[in-house]
Amino acid sequence: MAWARRLLRRPRIVWRLAGMAWKRSLQLRVVAVTATLSALALGATGLFLSQQIATGLFDERFRQVETEAVSGLNNVKATFDSLEATDPDQVKTDVTDTLQSVEGDGVNVQRLFVLDPLPADDNPYVSAIASPGLTTSVVPVELDQAVREGPGVYWESMSYVKDNVEVPGLAFGTRVSLPPGRDYGLYLIYDLSSVQETLGFFHRTVGLAGALLLAVIGIIAWYTTRLVVRPVSTAAAASERLASGHLEQRMEVSGEDELARLGISFNHMAGNLQDQIVQLATLSQMQQRFVSDVSHELRTPLTTVAMAAEVLHDARGSFDPINQRSAELLYNEVERFQSLLNDLLEISRFDAGAAALDADDFDMMPVVNRVLDTARPHSEQLGSELRIHNEGTCIVEMDPRRIERVIRNLVMNAVEHSEGQPIDVYIAGNDSAVSVAVRDHGVGMTKEQAQRVFDRFWRADPARARTTGGSGLGLSIATEDTRLHGGHLDAWGEVGKGACFRLTLPRRVGADIKEPPLALPPDEPAPSTHEGVST
Repeated sequence: MAWARRLLRRPRIVWRLAGMAWKRSLQLRVVAVTATLSALALGATGLFLSQQIATGLFDERFRQVETEAVSGLNNVKATFDSLEATDPDQVKTDVTDTLQSVEGDGVNVQRLFVLDPLPADDNPYVSAIASPGLTTSVVPVELDQAVREGPGVYWESMSYVKDNVEVPGLAFGTRVSLPPGRDYGLYLIYDLSSVQETLGFFHRTVGLAGALLLAVIGIIAWYTTRLVVRPVSTAAAASERLASGHLEQRMEVSGEDELARLGISFNHMAGNLQDQIVQLATLSQMQQRFVSDVSHELRTPLTTVAMAAEVLHDARGSFDPINQRSAELLYNEVERFQSLLNDLLEISRFDAGAAALDADDFDMMPVVNRVLDTARPHSEQLGSELRIHNEGTCIVEMDPRRIERVIRNLVMNAVEHSEGQPIDVYIAGNDSAVSVAVRDHGVGMTKEQAQRVFDRFWRADPARARTTGGSGLGLSIATEDTRLHGGHLDAWGEVGKGACFRLTLPRRVGADIKEPPLALPPDEPAPSTHEGVST
């Protein structure tokens, strides 16, 4: 039954494609709306003309046949009144001859007759008579009732079957008398099929002319809108190519109208944008080269200074208190300087696109444990407890050196801002991804700060003292390491309630992440959790 399912899906596919075309094509909407409104206008005009012409044709034919019908009925009535025969056969012969002379003598419209005895007695000389193909049942009931009740001439619109086809007509009737004093209803039936044919010809002509006119209007609307939409489409395509990096893209300009001025303005804007982007790219390259060159040039003298600072630091026991403190400060600051220099070199490699992954399948748990072992002395010094929560082995394709650096940065930031409160590290995985979340319960941060926390050299409070050092580039480098894996690094914070950073990596580098395994922030830890133990 696969073919049946395809047939059922096909209308939905067609409707979906039509909806997409309707939304994306301004020209289609303009042509469709123009054609629809034109069709409504032509339909209303055709309906009005049809009613007017039908009324005119009917009135004209009615005036013609009314005069003929009244004259014919009066003549027949006078002839019947003059009959004096008492022989039924003679009366029947005279009546038949008179009616046959009346039948078909209409000038423009075919005329038939019906003679129907009115109820008076049961033995009339002449029974019901009608033209061939007619019976007394064709007489409208209203007309028959009017003839029975009055002596005048009455009429009624009607339809009857002729050659197995229903045709329109008019019926005129009056009451006549035949020997021996019996009343009859005499009716003249006029065939209006010629009028119907004329009206049908008019309808076909108007319909064909309307269809041709609607097609012409559609073509005109299509061509007119194309004159306007095509330059706009060209401008849209040029804008998309310009946005995708083709800075040399320009529009062709012809003429001096509004669209030409649009093209000139677009080309002028594209030229200025290209110049500015080239200048910014050149400046950025110069800055990157400057940072890289300076960082490389500083490594040699910094190594020398670091060695001298280490010698002085080792010999500080023989110094007086002031020089001893100076040696310690020199050693610490040179160490921070080396860290900053290494971060600058790493950032320059990211900017130059030279960073590469050495990825393979690893368990996330040992990586996190190594980080916690390193961070635990600092956390104990500040009174913060490190707690880990995991759901078992989480194998993921990664570069362990880079991911360990990311997690170390997150954990050390949490230690620094925890204010002595516990720090929870969560590890979880699903079919598509593995997440590591670091949650502290310290000072926290606002939503605006959470959005800017990954910017280079940005700090929520520049005046705040730092206990573990840092260059201000750690989260930026962590973001770049995460992006190399095709993952996400997210931040959450609330003032007074702490902050949470969540690292999410796909199971395979560059694969899609359907849903992060951990919420942000994760649920509170279970009471049975112990420091450094997987639960």
